[in-house]
Amino acid sequence: MKIKSTDLVSLFEDALEQKPGRSFDEIGIVLQVGDNICTVSGLENAVYGEVIEFEGGNKGIVFNLDEDFVSIFLLYNQLPVAEREVAKRTGAVFKTPVGMGLVGRVIDATGRPLDALGPIDASDHWPVEEPAPGVIARTPINEPLQTGQLVIDALVPVGRGQRELIIGNRNTGKTSVAVDTILNQKGKEVFCVYVSIGQRQASVARLIQRLKQNGGMEYSVIVNAQASDPVLNHYLAPYVGCTIAEYFRAQGYDALIVYDDLTNHAIAYREMSLLLRRSPGREAFPGDVFYLHSRLLERAGSLLKGGSVTALPIVQIQNDDITAYIPTNLISITDGQIFLDTKLFNRGIRPAVNVELSVSRVGGAAQTAAVKRMAKSLRLELAQYHELLDFAQFGTELDEISQRRLARGERAIELLKQEQHHPYTFVDETLMLFLLREDFLDVLPVFQVRQFAQQFVSYVTALYSDLYNKIEKSQDISDEDIKSLRKMATEFSKVFVSDTKI
Repeated sequence: MKIKSTDLVSLFEDALEQKPGRSFDEIGIVLQVGDNICTVSGLENAVYGEVIEFEGGNKGIVFNLDEDFVSIFLLYNQLPVAEREVAKRTGAVFKTPVGMGLVGRVIDATGRPLDALGPIDASDHWPVEEPAPGVIARTPINEPLQTGQLVIDALVPVGRGQRELIIGNRNTGKTSVAVDTILNQKGKEVFCVYVSIGQRQASVARLIQRLKQNGGMEYSVIVNAQASDPVLNHYLAPYVGCTIAEYFRAQGYDALIVYDDLTNHAIAYREMSLLLRRSPGREAFPGDVFYLHSRLLERAGSLLKGGSVTALPIVQIQNDDITAYIPTNLISITDGQIFLDTKLFNRGIRPAVNVELSVSRVGGAAQTAAVKRMAKSLRLELAQYHELLDFAQFGTELDEISQRRLARGERAIELLKQEQHHPYTFVDETLMLFLLREDFLDVLPVFQVRQFAQQFVSYVTALYSDLYNKIEKSQDISDEDIKSLRKMATEFSKVFVSDTKI
Protein backbone atom coordinates (compact mmCIF):
# COMPACT_ATOMS: atom_id res chain seq x y z
CA MET A 1 0.00 0.00 0.00
CA LYS A 2 1.42 3.34 -1.07
CA ILE A 3 1.05 6.50 1.06
CA LYS A 4 0.35 9.59 -0.96
CA SER A 5 1.91 12.92 -0.13
CA THR A 6 -1.56 14.43 0.29
CA ASP A 7 -2.30 11.87 3.00
CA LEU A 8 0.89 12.83 4.88
CA VAL A 9 -0.06 16.52 4.72
CA SER A 10 -3.52 15.80 6.13
CA LEU A 11 -1.99 13.70 8.91
CA PHE A 12 0.39 16.54 9.86
CA GLU A 13 -2.43 19.09 9.76
CA ASP A 14 -4.57 16.91 11.96
CA ALA A 15 -1.71 16.49 14.45
CA LEU A 16 -1.02 20.20 14.61
CA GLU A 17 -4.66 21.26 14.82
CA GLN A 18 -5.51 22.89 18.18
CA LYS A 19 -8.15 20.66 19.75
CA PRO A 20 -9.88 20.96 23.15
CA GLY A 21 -7.63 19.59 25.88
CA ARG A 22 -4.53 19.85 23.69
CA SER A 23 -2.00 22.68 24.12
CA PHE A 24 1.42 23.46 22.71
CA ASP A 25 4.23 25.24 24.51
CA GLU A 26 5.72 28.18 22.67
CA ILE A 27 9.47 27.81 22.92
CA GLY A 28 12.49 29.79 21.84
CA ILE A 29 16.26 29.44 21.68
CA VAL A 30 18.74 31.50 23.72
CA LEU A 31 20.96 33.50 21.37
CA GLN A 32 23.18 35.39 23.79
CA VAL A 33 23.78 35.55 27.56
CA GLY A 34 25.69 38.03 29.73
CA ASP A 35 25.28 40.40 32.70
CA ASN A 36 22.14 38.59 33.89
CA ILE A 37 20.40 39.36 30.61
CA CYS A 38 19.79 37.08 27.63
CA THR A 39 18.22 37.41 24.20
CA VAL A 40 15.86 34.69 23.01
CA SER A 41 14.61 34.05 19.49
CA GLY A 42 11.35 32.32 18.64
CA LEU A 43 9.02 33.72 21.30
CA GLU A 44 6.91 35.64 18.82
CA ASN A 45 3.87 36.07 21.07
CA ALA A 46 5.70 36.91 24.30
CA VAL A 47 4.46 40.00 26.12
CA TYR A 48 6.22 42.61 28.26
CA GLY A 49 6.55 41.47 31.88
CA GLU A 50 5.89 37.79 31.14
CA VAL A 51 7.79 35.14 33.08
CA ILE A 52 9.92 32.84 30.90
CA GLU A 53 11.19 29.44 32.07
CA PHE A 54 14.53 28.03 30.92
CA GLU A 55 15.50 24.42 30.37
CA GLY A 56 18.12 24.56 33.14
CA GLY A 57 15.59 25.68 35.78
CA ASN A 58 16.24 29.44 35.76
CA LYS A 59 13.50 31.98 35.18
CA GLY A 60 13.41 35.46 33.76
CA ILE A 61 11.12 38.35 32.90
CA VAL A 62 10.69 39.90 29.45
CA PHE A 63 11.75 43.56 29.41
CA ASN A 64 12.22 44.32 25.73
CA LEU A 65 10.39 43.22 22.58
CA ASP A 66 12.38 43.46 19.35
CA GLU A 67 11.38 42.33 15.89
CA ASP A 68 13.53 39.18 15.88
CA PHE A 69 14.11 38.46 19.58
CA VAL A 70 13.09 39.35 23.13
CA SER A 71 15.40 40.51 25.95
CA ILE A 72 14.97 38.73 29.28
CA PHE A 73 16.48 39.54 32.68
CA LEU A 74 17.28 36.49 34.82
CA LEU A 75 16.01 35.97 38.37
CA TYR A 76 18.69 33.67 39.75
CA ASN A 77 22.48 33.90 39.79
CA GLN A 78 23.20 30.32 40.78
CA LEU A 79 21.39 28.71 37.83
CA PRO A 80 23.40 29.25 34.64
CA VAL A 81 21.75 29.82 31.28
CA ALA A 82 23.70 28.71 28.21
CA GLU A 83 23.46 29.70 24.58
CA ARG A 84 21.20 27.42 22.49
CA GLU A 85 19.23 26.56 25.64
CA VAL A 86 15.47 26.20 25.25
CA ALA A 87 13.23 28.88 26.78
CA LYS A 88 9.48 28.44 27.27
CA ARG A 89 6.64 30.91 27.72
CA THR A 90 4.51 30.60 30.85
CA GLY A 91 1.76 33.04 29.93
CA ALA A 92 1.93 34.49 33.48
CA VAL A 93 3.37 37.60 35.12
CA PHE A 94 5.71 37.55 38.13
CA LYS A 95 3.83 36.95 41.40
CA THR A 96 4.91 37.09 45.03
CA PRO A 97 3.58 35.10 47.99
CA VAL A 98 1.28 37.04 50.33
CA GLY A 99 -0.49 36.17 53.56
CA MET A 100 -0.28 36.41 57.32
CA GLY A 101 2.29 33.63 57.22
CA LEU A 102 4.88 36.16 56.04
CA VAL A 103 4.72 38.15 59.29
CA GLY A 104 8.00 37.80 61.16
CA ARG A 105 9.82 36.41 58.12
CA VAL A 106 12.76 37.56 55.98
CA ILE A 107 12.42 36.86 52.25
CA ASP A 108 14.23 37.83 49.07
CA ALA A 109 12.65 39.50 46.05
CA THR A 110 11.67 36.12 44.56
CA GLY A 111 9.72 35.11 47.67
CA ARG A 112 12.26 32.62 49.00
CA PRO A 113 12.96 32.59 52.78
CA LEU A 114 16.31 33.89 54.02
CA ASP A 115 15.80 33.27 57.76
CA ALA A 116 16.14 29.45 57.96
CA LEU A 117 12.66 29.17 59.52
CA GLY A 118 11.31 26.79 56.92
CA PRO A 119 9.10 27.35 53.88
CA ILE A 120 6.82 30.37 53.58
CA ASP A 121 3.20 29.73 54.58
CA ALA A 122 1.56 31.80 51.84
CA SER A 123 -2.20 32.05 51.49
CA ASP A 124 -2.03 33.36 47.92
CA HIS A 125 0.26 34.71 45.19
CA TRP A 126 -0.37 38.24 43.86
CA PRO A 127 1.11 40.01 40.82
CA VAL A 128 3.74 42.55 41.85
CA GLU A 129 2.54 45.12 39.29
CA GLU A 130 -0.95 46.39 40.06
CA PRO A 131 -2.75 49.64 39.15
CA ALA A 132 -2.95 52.22 41.93
CA PRO A 133 -6.38 52.73 43.56
CA GLY A 134 -8.49 55.39 41.85
CA VAL A 135 -9.54 58.69 43.39
CA ILE A 136 -13.06 57.43 44.11
CA ALA A 137 -11.73 54.49 46.16
CA ARG A 138 -9.59 56.72 48.39
CA THR A 139 -10.42 58.65 51.54
CA PRO A 140 -8.74 61.83 52.86
CA ILE A 141 -5.82 61.31 55.22
CA ASN A 142 -6.96 62.37 58.68
CA GLU A 143 -5.56 59.76 61.07
CA PRO A 144 -2.02 60.14 62.45
CA LEU A 145 0.68 57.50 62.14
CA GLN A 146 2.79 58.21 65.20
CA THR A 147 6.54 57.95 64.58
CA GLY A 148 7.37 58.27 68.28
CA GLN A 149 9.88 61.01 67.44
CA LEU A 150 8.96 64.35 68.95
CA VAL A 151 10.42 66.59 66.25
CA ILE A 152 8.57 64.71 63.48
CA ASP A 153 5.22 64.28 65.22
CA ALA A 154 5.20 67.93 66.27
CA LEU A 155 6.50 69.62 63.11
CA VAL A 156 6.34 67.16 60.19
CA PRO A 157 3.42 64.85 61.07
CA VAL A 158 2.82 61.70 59.04
CA GLY A 159 -0.72 60.41 58.41
CA ARG A 160 -1.91 56.90 57.66
CA GLY A 161 -1.90 56.57 53.89
CA GLN A 162 0.66 59.34 53.36
CA ARG A 163 3.91 59.16 51.35
CA GLU A 164 6.63 60.98 53.29
CA LEU A 165 10.13 61.06 51.79
CA ILE A 166 13.15 60.69 54.10
CA ILE A 167 16.06 62.45 52.41
CA GLY A 168 19.62 63.22 53.41
CA ASN A 169 23.31 62.54 52.93
CA ARG A 170 24.92 59.26 53.83
CA ASN A 171 25.14 58.48 57.57
CA THR A 172 22.63 61.05 58.76
CA GLY A 173 20.22 58.61 60.44
CA LYS A 174 17.67 58.04 57.66
CA THR A 175 17.26 54.33 58.37
CA SER A 176 17.14 55.00 62.13
CA VAL A 177 14.15 57.32 61.66
CA ALA A 178 12.35 54.61 59.69
CA VAL A 179 13.24 51.83 62.16
CA ASP A 180 12.10 53.91 65.15
CA THR A 181 8.80 54.50 63.33
CA ILE A 182 8.42 50.72 62.88
CA LEU A 183 9.19 50.11 66.57
CA ASN A 184 6.57 52.70 67.57
CA GLN A 185 3.82 50.71 65.83
CA LYS A 186 3.97 47.95 68.45
CA GLY A 187 0.49 47.15 69.73
CA LYS A 188 -1.23 49.48 67.25
CA GLU A 189 -2.36 46.86 64.69
CA VAL A 190 -0.10 48.28 61.99
CA PHE A 191 1.80 45.74 59.89
CA CYS A 192 5.23 46.93 58.73
CA VAL A 193 7.21 45.97 55.62
CA TYR A 194 10.89 46.92 55.38
CA VAL A 195 12.42 46.68 51.90
CA SER A 196 16.22 46.62 51.72
CA ILE A 197 17.66 47.32 48.26
CA GLY A 198 21.36 46.60 47.85
CA GLN A 199 22.24 47.42 51.49
CA ARG A 200 25.21 45.95 53.35
CA GLN A 201 24.15 42.63 54.85
CA ALA A 202 25.78 43.49 58.18
CA SER A 203 23.52 46.54 58.44
CA VAL A 204 20.42 44.51 57.55
CA ALA A 205 21.36 41.83 60.10
CA ARG A 206 21.75 44.47 62.84
CA LEU A 207 18.39 45.97 61.89
CA ILE A 208 16.65 42.57 62.10
CA GLN A 209 18.30 41.91 65.46
CA ARG A 210 17.14 45.30 66.74
CA LEU A 211 13.57 44.56 65.65
CA LYS A 212 13.67 41.15 67.35
CA GLN A 213 14.98 42.61 70.61
CA ASN A 214 12.16 45.17 70.72
CA GLY A 215 9.38 42.87 69.51
CA GLY A 216 9.20 44.56 66.12
CA MET A 217 9.42 41.35 64.07
CA GLU A 218 6.07 40.21 65.52
CA TYR A 219 4.30 42.52 63.06
CA SER A 220 6.96 43.05 60.37
CA VAL A 221 8.10 41.53 57.09
CA ILE A 222 11.61 42.04 55.68
CA VAL A 223 12.18 41.96 51.91
CA ASN A 224 15.92 41.84 51.35
CA ALA A 225 17.50 42.28 47.91
CA GLN A 226 21.17 41.65 48.64
CA ALA A 227 23.95 43.48 46.84
CA SER A 228 25.07 40.16 45.30
CA ASP A 229 21.61 39.42 43.88
CA PRO A 230 20.86 39.93 40.17
CA VAL A 231 19.89 43.46 39.18
CA LEU A 232 16.36 42.25 38.45
CA ASN A 233 15.89 41.44 42.15
CA HIS A 234 16.85 45.02 43.08
CA TYR A 235 14.27 46.21 40.58
CA LEU A 236 11.51 43.88 41.86
CA ALA A 237 12.04 44.24 45.63
CA PRO A 238 10.00 47.46 46.20
CA TYR A 239 7.09 46.13 44.14
CA VAL A 240 7.17 42.85 46.07
CA GLY A 241 7.10 44.75 49.39
CA CYS A 242 4.29 47.00 48.16
CA THR A 243 2.20 43.99 47.13
CA ILE A 244 2.63 42.42 50.58
CA ALA A 245 1.58 45.72 52.21
CA GLU A 246 -1.45 45.89 49.89
CA TYR A 247 -2.48 42.42 51.07
CA PHE A 248 -2.60 43.70 54.67
CA ARG A 249 -4.62 46.71 53.50
CA ALA A 250 -7.03 44.41 51.67
CA GLN A 251 -7.67 42.63 54.99
CA GLY A 252 -8.68 45.98 56.53
CA TYR A 253 -5.40 46.64 58.38
CA ASP A 254 -3.10 49.65 58.26
CA ALA A 255 0.34 48.96 56.80
CA LEU A 256 3.62 50.86 56.83
CA ILE A 257 6.28 50.23 54.17
CA VAL A 258 9.84 51.53 54.17
CA TYR A 259 11.84 51.57 50.91
CA ASP A 260 15.55 51.67 51.80
CA ASP A 261 16.52 53.12 49.50
CA LEU A 262 15.07 54.21 46.15
CA THR A 263 18.42 55.65 45.02
CA ASN A 264 19.71 52.09 44.66
CA HIS A 265 16.44 51.13 42.98
CA ALA A 266 16.87 53.86 40.35
CA ILE A 267 20.51 52.86 39.82
CA ALA A 268 19.43 49.24 39.24
CA TYR A 269 16.84 50.36 36.70
CA ARG A 270 19.45 52.56 34.99
CA GLU A 271 21.75 49.53 34.69
CA MET A 272 18.95 47.47 33.18
CA SER A 273 18.03 50.21 30.71
CA LEU A 274 21.63 50.67 29.56
CA LEU A 275 21.98 46.90 29.06
CA LEU A 276 18.84 47.03 26.93
CA ARG A 277 20.49 49.79 24.83
CA ARG A 278 17.82 52.32 25.72
CA SER A 279 18.72 55.95 25.25
CA PRO A 280 20.22 57.52 28.39
CA GLY A 281 18.92 60.89 29.54
CA ARG A 282 19.75 63.15 32.46
CA GLU A 283 22.48 61.60 34.66
CA ALA A 284 22.28 58.55 32.30
CA PHE A 285 18.87 57.61 33.74
CA PRO A 286 16.22 56.58 31.20
CA GLY A 287 13.34 58.94 30.52
CA ASP A 288 10.76 56.73 32.23
CA VAL A 289 12.55 56.58 35.59
CA PHE A 290 9.94 59.02 36.95
CA TYR A 291 7.20 56.53 36.05
CA LEU A 292 9.25 53.81 37.78
CA HIS A 293 8.73 55.45 41.18
CA SER A 294 5.40 57.18 40.59
CA ARG A 295 3.57 53.93 39.83
CA LEU A 296 5.12 52.45 42.98
CA LEU A 297 4.33 55.28 45.40
CA GLU A 298 0.86 55.98 43.98
CA ARG A 299 -0.18 52.57 45.30
CA ALA A 300 0.05 53.94 48.85
CA GLY A 301 -3.05 55.55 50.30
CA SER A 302 -6.04 55.20 52.59
CA LEU A 303 -9.15 53.47 51.21
CA LEU A 304 -12.84 54.13 51.86
CA LYS A 305 -13.50 50.47 52.58
CA GLY A 306 -10.84 50.52 55.30
CA GLY A 307 -7.12 49.93 55.54
CA SER A 308 -4.20 52.03 54.40
CA VAL A 309 -0.63 51.80 53.15
CA THR A 310 1.76 54.47 54.41
CA ALA A 311 5.03 54.75 52.45
CA LEU A 312 8.33 56.05 53.82
CA PRO A 313 10.69 56.04 50.82
CA ILE A 314 14.32 56.85 51.57
CA VAL A 315 16.61 58.60 49.11
CA GLN A 316 20.30 59.36 49.53
CA ILE A 317 21.81 62.58 48.20
CA GLN A 318 25.36 63.84 47.90
CA ASN A 319 26.65 67.04 49.47
CA ASP A 320 23.13 68.21 50.46
CA ASP A 321 22.14 68.46 46.79
CA ILE A 322 18.38 67.95 46.76
CA THR A 323 18.20 69.27 43.17
CA ALA A 324 19.58 66.03 41.67
CA TYR A 325 17.37 64.10 39.26
CA ILE A 326 16.04 61.28 41.46
CA PRO A 327 15.49 63.41 44.64
CA THR A 328 13.51 66.05 42.72
CA ASN A 329 11.43 63.31 41.08
CA LEU A 330 10.58 61.79 44.44
CA ILE A 331 9.88 65.15 46.09
CA SER A 332 7.31 65.86 43.39
CA ILE A 333 5.67 62.43 43.83
CA THR A 334 5.47 62.33 47.63
CA ASP A 335 3.38 64.32 50.13
CA GLY A 336 6.34 65.97 51.84
CA GLN A 337 9.86 65.24 52.96
CA ILE A 338 11.88 64.88 56.15
CA PHE A 339 15.30 66.38 55.43
CA LEU A 340 18.16 65.12 57.61
CA ASP A 341 21.07 67.56 57.78
CA THR A 342 24.71 66.45 58.10
CA LYS A 343 25.70 69.64 59.97
CA LEU A 344 22.99 69.12 62.57
CA PHE A 345 23.95 65.46 62.89
CA ASN A 346 27.60 66.35 63.50
CA ARG A 347 26.54 68.92 66.13
CA GLY A 348 24.82 66.16 68.09
CA ILE A 349 21.26 67.19 67.20
CA ARG A 350 19.61 63.84 66.58
CA PRO A 351 17.28 63.14 64.86
CA ALA A 352 19.01 65.66 62.61
CA VAL A 353 15.78 67.00 61.09
CA ASN A 354 16.20 70.30 59.28
CA VAL A 355 12.86 71.91 60.14
CA GLU A 356 13.19 74.63 57.50
CA LEU A 357 13.56 72.18 54.59
CA SER A 358 11.16 69.55 55.96
CA VAL A 359 7.47 69.72 55.18
CA SER A 360 4.31 67.61 55.40
CA ARG A 361 1.66 68.45 52.81
CA VAL A 362 -0.94 66.71 54.97
CA GLY A 363 0.13 68.65 58.06
CA GLY A 364 -2.23 69.19 60.95
CA ALA A 365 -4.94 67.06 59.34
CA ALA A 366 -2.89 64.02 60.34
CA GLN A 367 -1.90 65.26 63.78
CA THR A 368 -3.31 64.44 67.19
CA ALA A 369 -5.31 67.42 68.51
CA ALA A 370 -3.31 67.50 71.76
CA VAL A 371 0.09 67.64 70.02
CA LYS A 372 -1.25 70.10 67.45
CA ARG A 373 -2.34 72.52 70.15
CA MET A 374 0.90 72.32 72.09
CA ALA A 375 3.14 72.66 68.99
CA LYS A 376 1.19 75.51 67.42
CA SER A 377 3.93 78.17 67.63
CA LEU A 378 6.98 75.88 67.74
CA ARG A 379 7.93 76.17 64.07
CA LEU A 380 7.81 79.98 64.24
CA GLU A 381 9.95 80.04 67.39
CA LEU A 382 12.57 77.82 65.75
CA ALA A 383 12.60 80.01 62.64
CA GLN A 384 13.17 83.12 64.80
CA TYR A 385 15.91 81.32 66.69
CA HIS A 386 17.83 80.38 63.53
CA GLU A 387 17.45 83.90 62.18
CA LEU A 388 18.80 85.49 65.38
CA LEU A 389 21.56 82.89 65.60
CA ASP A 390 23.07 84.24 62.37
CA PHE A 391 23.31 87.71 63.90
CA ALA A 392 24.69 86.40 67.19
CA GLN A 393 27.50 84.58 65.37
CA PHE A 394 28.78 87.90 64.03
CA GLY A 395 29.06 89.27 67.57
CA THR A 396 26.11 91.59 67.15
CA GLU A 397 24.77 92.96 70.42
CA LEU A 398 21.19 91.80 70.88
CA ASP A 399 18.44 93.38 72.91
CA GLU A 400 16.84 91.59 75.84
CA ILE A 401 13.88 90.24 73.82
CA SER A 402 16.20 88.77 71.21
CA GLN A 403 18.35 87.19 73.90
CA ARG A 404 15.26 85.59 75.43
CA ARG A 405 14.26 84.20 72.02
CA LEU A 406 17.74 82.78 71.55
CA ALA A 407 17.64 81.13 74.97
CA ARG A 408 14.18 79.73 74.29
CA GLY A 409 15.30 78.40 70.90
CA GLU A 410 18.25 76.63 72.51
CA ARG A 411 15.91 74.89 74.92
CA ALA A 412 13.51 73.96 72.14
CA ILE A 413 16.36 72.39 70.16
CA GLU A 414 17.50 70.50 73.25
CA LEU A 415 13.97 69.25 73.95
CA LEU A 416 13.62 67.93 70.38
CA LYS A 417 16.75 65.78 70.72
CA GLN A 418 15.92 62.13 71.25
CA GLU A 419 17.82 58.91 71.85
CA GLN A 420 17.74 56.29 69.14
CA HIS A 421 15.17 53.46 69.54
CA HIS A 422 13.37 55.24 72.42
CA PRO A 423 10.06 56.40 70.90
CA TYR A 424 7.58 58.55 72.84
CA THR A 425 3.82 58.17 73.02
CA PHE A 426 1.80 61.14 71.81
CA VAL A 427 0.82 61.89 75.44
CA ASP A 428 4.53 62.04 76.39
CA GLU A 429 5.08 64.43 73.50
CA THR A 430 2.11 66.55 74.58
CA LEU A 431 3.47 66.89 78.13
CA MET A 432 6.96 67.80 76.92
CA LEU A 433 5.67 70.41 74.52
CA PHE A 434 3.45 71.78 77.30
CA LEU A 435 6.55 72.51 79.41
CA LEU A 436 8.08 74.47 76.55
CA ARG A 437 4.88 76.32 75.69
CA GLU A 438 4.21 77.34 79.29
CA ASP A 439 7.80 78.56 79.87
CA PHE A 440 8.71 75.97 82.52
CA LEU A 441 11.97 75.18 80.69
CA ASP A 442 13.15 78.78 80.43
CA VAL A 443 14.53 78.85 83.99
CA LEU A 444 16.55 75.66 83.54
CA PRO A 445 20.11 75.29 82.25
CA VAL A 446 20.08 73.87 78.74
CA PHE A 447 21.73 70.60 79.77
CA GLN A 448 18.85 69.84 82.20
CA VAL A 449 15.99 70.39 79.75
CA ARG A 450 15.54 66.84 78.44
CA GLN A 451 15.99 65.26 81.85
CA PHE A 452 13.42 67.62 83.37
CA ALA A 453 10.90 66.87 80.62
CA GLN A 454 11.35 63.09 80.81
CA GLN A 455 11.09 63.04 84.59
CA PHE A 456 7.98 65.23 84.44
CA VAL A 457 6.33 62.68 82.13
CA SER A 458 7.17 59.91 84.64
CA TYR A 459 5.86 62.11 87.46
CA VAL A 460 2.49 62.65 85.77
CA THR A 461 2.23 58.99 84.75
CA ALA A 462 2.87 57.79 88.29
CA LEU A 463 0.89 60.31 90.35
CA TYR A 464 -1.74 61.64 87.97
CA SER A 465 -2.50 58.66 85.77
CA ASP A 466 -6.18 59.70 85.45
CA LEU A 467 -5.21 62.84 83.53
CA TYR A 468 -2.65 60.92 81.46
CA ASN A 469 -5.26 58.32 80.50
CA LYS A 470 -7.85 61.01 79.78
CA ILE A 471 -5.55 62.70 77.24
CA GLU A 472 -4.68 59.33 75.73
CA LYS A 473 -8.35 58.41 75.32
CA SER A 474 -9.64 61.75 73.98
CA GLN A 475 -6.43 62.57 72.01
CA ASP A 476 -7.10 66.18 72.97
CA ILE A 477 -6.21 68.51 75.82
CA SER A 478 -8.71 70.95 77.34
CA ASP A 479 -8.18 74.27 79.14
CA GLU A 480 -8.93 72.54 82.44
CA ASP A 481 -6.27 69.94 81.70
CA ILE A 482 -3.78 72.72 81.02
CA LYS A 483 -4.60 74.36 84.37
CA SER A 484 -4.09 71.04 86.12
CA LEU A 485 -0.79 70.49 84.31
CA ARG A 486 0.44 73.94 85.38
CA LYS A 487 -0.08 72.96 89.02
CA MET A 488 1.65 69.62 88.44
CA ALA A 489 4.60 71.28 86.71
CA THR A 490 4.93 73.80 89.55
CA GLU A 491 4.91 70.96 92.06
CA PHE A 492 7.47 69.00 90.09
CA SER A 493 9.78 72.02 89.71
CA LYS A 494 10.14 72.14 93.51
CA VAL A 495 11.15 68.49 93.84
CA PHE A 496 13.23 68.14 90.66
CA VAL A 497 16.84 67.26 91.30
CA SER A 498 19.19 66.91 88.34
CA ASP A 499 21.78 64.16 88.32
CA THR A 500 23.42 65.62 85.21
CA LYS A 501 26.65 67.56 85.50
CA ILE A 502 28.05 70.02 83.00
